[in-house]
Amino acid sequence: MVSPTTGKRIVFTGGSGKAGRHCIPYLLSRGHTVLNVDLAPLPHPIVHTLKADLTDSGQVFNALSSHFHLSHYESPRLPSGAGVQPPDAVIHFAAYARNLLVPDSECFRGNVLSTYNVIEAACKLGIKKVIIASSETTYGVCFAQGEAEYHAFPLEEDYDNDPEDTYATSKLCGERCARSFARRFPGVDIYALRIGNVIEPDEYETLFPEFLNKPATRKRNAWSYIDARDLGQICDLCVQKDGLGFQVFNATNDTITTKEPTAEVLKRYAPKTPVSRGMGEYEAPLSNRKIREVLGFRDEHDWRKYVKV
Repeated sequence: MVSPTTGKRIVFTGGSGKAGRHCIPYLLSRGHTVLNVDLAPLPHPIVHTLKADLTDSGQVFNALSSHFHLSHYESPRLPSGAGVQPPDAVIHFAAYARNLLVPDSECFRGNVLSTYNVIEAACKLGIKKVIIASSETTYGVCFAQGEAEYHAFPLEEDYDNDPEDTYATSKLCGERCARSFARRFPGVDIYALRIGNVIEPDEYETLFPEFLNKPATRKRNAWSYIDARDLGQICDLCVQKDGLGFQVFNATNDTITTKEPTAEVLKRYAPKTPVSRGMGEYEAPLSNRKIREVLGFRDEHDWRKYVKV
């Protein structure tokens, strides 16, 4: 674990979900203060959950200019006359997390409108750092109908993303909103994380035996994953790294989720897909090279620490 840094005030939407409930403790360990904005509570002793409908622009503006805790009413009034200091950053993870949770039209409406509202409010309130959750599904195979092929390996951020499903399309629309607002508001950094298959600590025991014994089933996730705690590290690195404007980062761990080397897996299960560059022996096909080189990410939770091969 790296040492704590100078703490920031962070509004985290969707912090009660699968990823957020691990990212928030990591951010706290780094010295940050967090307000969780979600429809479900987060059972944490020092993190308040503010319930808000993020598809309602007015609620979003209020949530991003809210106290973080009831005790903050005791703080002195600011010289401006306001009672609340704007947060330093917004991390927006709240969303319908996949297809078939709600009808497709509602998935699209909810995900795109909430992302637009969060980015717009942050920019207009003067918040200089926004991090949004995009998805591995934007690479077009995860929710494709029937058998589908990737364009080339490794999957990197300059890929021509062309998904056919509603969830992934909603995430690409979120990226486009981010790019537009970053151009409209110079000086605001908006980073979109194409998050891989999120794995919680207890899921190494329950999920990885099948991952290792049935590699063909992992093609839709590009044989890649992100440990929820390492995703917290990525969020922290994004908060700390300023001046990049609009950026897209794959958010995955370093290694492929198979016993066999990467080249062998790709040759066997994706023989029609070209490989555009040399890859490490066990490099994840959904590459995290950019976050390692630009943000300084260091994989702390390789699956081999928790699973016997």
